[in-house]
Amino acid sequence: MTTITTNTASTTTNTAINSNSKNGNQDPGLYFIDVARRYSSPVGGETELEPTELNTVKCSGGFLVVSTDKLRVKYTNVNHHGHNVGVIQADRPAPEKRLVYYFEIYVRNAGAKGQIAIGFTNHSFKMRRQPGWEANSCGYHGDDGNLYRGSGTGEAFGPAFTTNDTVGAGINYASQEFFFTKNGAVVGAVYKDIKGLLLPTVAVHSQNEEIEVNFGKKSFAFDLKEYERQEVMKQQMAVDKISLPPIVSYELVRSYLLHNGYEETLKAFDVASKNTIPSIYIAQENGFDEQHIAYALAQRKAVRQLIRNGEIDSALSKLHEWYPHIFQDEKSATCLLLHSQKFIELVRAGALEEAVHYGRIELAKFFKLPGFDDLVRDCAALLAYEQPHQCSAGYLLEESQREIVADAVNGMILLTDPNVKDAQSCLRSHLERLLRQLTVCCLERRSLNGDQGEGFHLHRALNSTSTAGRGPSANTLV
Repeated sequence: MTTITTNTASTTTNTAINSNSKNGNQDPGLYFIDVARRYSSPVGGETELEPTELNTVKCSGGFLVVSTDKLRVKYTNVNHHGHNVGVIQADRPAPEKRLVYYFEIYVRNAGAKGQIAIGFTNHSFKMRRQPGWEANSCGYHGDDGNLYRGSGTGEAFGPAFTTNDTVGAGINYASQEFFFTKNGAVVGAVYKDIKGLLLPTVAVHSQNEEIEVNFGKKSFAFDLKEYERQEVMKQQMAVDKISLPPIVSYELVRSYLLHNGYEETLKAFDVASKNTIPSIYIAQENGFDEQHIAYALAQRKAVRQLIRNGEIDSALSKLHEWYPHIFQDEKSATCLLLHSQKFIELVRAGALEEAVHYGRIELAKFFKLPGFDDLVRDCAALLAYEQPHQCSAGYLLEESQREIVADAVNGMILLTDPNVKDAQSCLRSHLERLLRQLTVCCLERRSLNGDQGEGFHLHRALNSTSTAGRGPSANTLV
């Protein structure tokens, strides 16, 4: 199964397939070439610049001294009123496209009054006030243990902190909360009612107060990884509480196995489910047309296995024997995927001269065709490297590329069914459509949150649940 983790579902390709369907020229290869392109630029974690030091340009410099590494501050004056605070922000805002952001301070000296604070403020914050005293700011204060949120009046929150204590402040983007820690333990959390970018902020306000800031260069006193793991588990537990009739998941899995031609796995699945799933007919109007997706099951299974094994000559031979009309248009996207895979297998086997010869005959005709030339160029690029796996086109040598070709051919065979009503149903199983909808919903939920929080990537989500012992990985669904 090839799964894409994006909220834009190949609109151009799907439109082309729908248009071609009206003309009788249906080619799932167009869609799967687009899938291959996405593997050439894999979706990973969203990178953002993180705070690394304190901003010495914008700070109440007359009341504090900052160390040369810009990680330590000391209050050197005697405070007379609430506008003599030695406050300083980080050099960059807290990154937002993640599950949690967190930083810590170590109190080297609580000074005369212990009026130390840690929290978050926005760019327009008054730089002579404690975090939490002004609008659009939140701070946990050491002298009284109170939490301040946009007001000079604090609310009871946690214990005070003093010399040799380590205190942390974080943002949980999933729950939209600020949370604070002391010496490695969570003190409490409150709703994050401030919108926009926020800067980690610390303050000192009495003589000889001195703190050291840790933005993550050193290990935290707080176990951030465990906190993140527990947050993920909370989300998973909320999902687990949703009750679904067993027949729903049974039919989804069964239709997936049928759609992709996994005949042996389907038989084993039916045997395993025989005593646990009631024999209930699911009407076609509920989304399951088993007769269509069971079409040519044995042939699709055979061809898929040959492609997954890299036996492209044998796959081509079977296809010419069983479905010769697939090759009527020798410049179709499906033909390109098959010929490019044959070329890739030759490179994989080290038969470079044969690959060059094959490429000149079968791939050259696709080179200047719109939408095809980038894949052809990537195939040719494999010849230029002693270790092609490590080049930019190395994705073509991954097992996932074989799966893409197998999926395209599987879709092409399904399209030969004279009873097929919708070309789109040949591209993806019901389960894959549901997972794509899940991806879109998760991204939409994040957009409603101001695009704050961790991006949703289906493969990573499936693999994380596998690591936690909850199920199969994205690469072992069948």
